[in-house]
Amino acid sequence: MNRLIDTKVNGFKIRFAELKDVSLILEFIKELAEYEKMLDEVVATEEVLREFLFERKTAEVIIGEFQDKPVCFALFFHNFSTFLGRPGIYLEDLFVKPEMRGKGMGKVMLSFLAKLAIERKCGRLEWWCLDWNEPSIDFYKHLGAKPMDDWTVYRICSEELNTLANCFIE
Repeated sequence: MNRLIDTKVNGFKIRFAELKDVSLILEFIKELAEYEKMLDEVVATEEVLREFLFERKTAEVIIGEFQDKPVCFALFFHNFSTFLGRPGIYLEDLFVKPEMRGKGMGKVMLSFLAKLAIERKCGRLEWWCLDWNEPSIDFYKHLGAKPMDDWTVYRICSEELNTLANCFIE
């Protein structure tokens, strides 16, 4: 059985997701996508999540529960900094249900990930945030996070990914 980790927020506990949580994880992903006005971009399925989270173990999920009810989640994975010579934790998504925001749960989730990064000898914890998401930006800055304004994110996906994959390799 999965161990519940007590936190400083009364009634709020954190646990690592288990295979039985696949549908819950997908629900959280869809709620986050709806908040970000990107629901039409979600193509993840329970089968895909099951394969990549629990069979291949390419990412991990923690779930926050308030009074035994799931109210937030964070999905993260390890990257590696060549300059630091250490792994890092990249937080792909953090979502707290709207009715639970402002109670310290997001801060506790990030605190847990920071502690996990230290335990795993990681050199950093990082994530992206949409430019229009001022509440989250303010929250992150309040925690001491620094925006990386001197870096631009580049992405290749869909047909361009296929084209690049077949460009130089026979």
